[in-house]
Amino acid sequence: MSSEHPALYARRIMGVETEFGLAAYAHGQSILGPEELSRYLFRPVVSRYRSSNIFTQNGSRLYLDVGAHPEIATPECDSLMQLLQYDKAGEMLYHQLALHAEEALAQEGTPAQVYLFKNNVDSQGNSYGAHENYLVSRAIVLKSFSKQLLPFLITRQLICGAGMINKGKFVLSQRADQVWEGVSSATTRTRPIINTRDEPHGDSHRFRRMHVIVGDSNMSETTFALKVGATQLVIEMLEAGFPMPNVELEDPIKHIRAIALDPTGQTLLTCKDGSTVTALAVQQQILDAATKWLTQRPDEGTSNEELGRVVELWQRVLTAIETQDFSAVDTEIDWVIKHKLLEQVREKLDTDWSHPKLAQIDLTYHDINPERGLFYLLQRKGLAARWTTDADIRIAAEQPPATTRAALRGRFLSAARDYNAEHNVDWVHLKVNRPEPRTLKLLDPFETENADVDALIQYIVDNHQQEHHDT
Repeated sequence: MSSEHPALYARRIMGVETEFGLAAYAHGQSILGPEELSRYLFRPVVSRYRSSNIFTQNGSRLYLDVGAHPEIATPECDSLMQLLQYDKAGEMLYHQLALHAEEALAQEGTPAQVYLFKNNVDSQGNSYGAHENYLVSRAIVLKSFSKQLLPFLITRQLICGAGMINKGKFVLSQRADQVWEGVSSATTRTRPIINTRDEPHGDSHRFRRMHVIVGDSNMSETTFALKVGATQLVIEMLEAGFPMPNVELEDPIKHIRAIALDPTGQTLLTCKDGSTVTALAVQQQILDAATKWLTQRPDEGTSNEELGRVVELWQRVLTAIETQDFSAVDTEIDWVIKHKLLEQVREKLDTDWSHPKLAQIDLTYHDINPERGLFYLLQRKGLAARWTTDADIRIAAEQPPATTRAALRGRFLSAARDYNAEHNVDWVHLKVNRPEPRTLKLLDPFETENADVDALIQYIVDNHQQEHHDT
């Protein structure tokens, strides 16, 4: 199915935006505030690009967000595996910046360890996000479409929450307590589950961008794949008009908080018609529909084989929740991996969930340093399963996706930087500023070849040669 089809169904552009917690410690004590530490973290970026908001050579956007939170947005991806690799590549890029920051601090007489945490809540209770973006057809009505998604999204934490200790209890999701509305065009004031602000980053006659705010940041590759893959399948079914369970909830926000406290999935959800259904049953009904959809889904974008792996894992997680025997998924789902580890320590210490040692483990699980972070220690020991490879993540850190518009952006950036051309880029525009400004607008995020981009790159080369000849 080509990108010209009015309903995307199978092949779609996806992306994630991840904000990181940032801290530095010397002799066990926290040093420097977030803003000052951010200046050290972004020093190599600002030094090279004179900005703390750039597009990298792999097509990602790397920037310092409001509140001194380092953030990265993946390039446009058109498959699940690709998106996972670029999400992990973002960790790799920030880890390199953290190492540079440590070197700079040491040179200035303040040796310290710089930490970047891929989680969603800091010790003061401040929240920062892990947002998902899915390209959808302009033909859909986003508000009603989003309301149909809500039952899936508020129960999704059962299968892909990151887990955390909160007020002396273990909860499934770090973000469930941080959202205040179901569907809204605001992001910070009300912090909705789904943001409806119309920013397609493409042809607005053909596309919309569905912006999901409610998800947790995932360390586990398999959890990330389940989160995005399951959501992709649900979106496809809704776009295609495929039969789905009809569940309209009375109070989604009330329910999302209750579900986070109940790892049995037996939280009763009240529907607008007065009936009730458990959170686990909602997930099972949606999974049953997705299993049927997969038998007739066009095999494009994310392959049916890979989505088959998603569906198989999804069922194993739901079975584990139903039976409360998590041994079949205790290396694959973030909250299960973390809970198992914390429970082992808690029993050893013979303590409750408020013990500071448990809070330390909870936090260090999310340290993205591959040599120091607790999650990566578990991964090396075979206690956290994988979906991709380090080699493919390294390639993603250096090269843009070859199958989306990011390939064009990457080629342009490479030429502009190689020839020191003054330029600007965003998700849609490529601009050369001198000698005469020239701007291109790329409205098709599936596009990988464009004669106008070739001409703009040639313009850069010709200008460089002319300047060299003149000197």
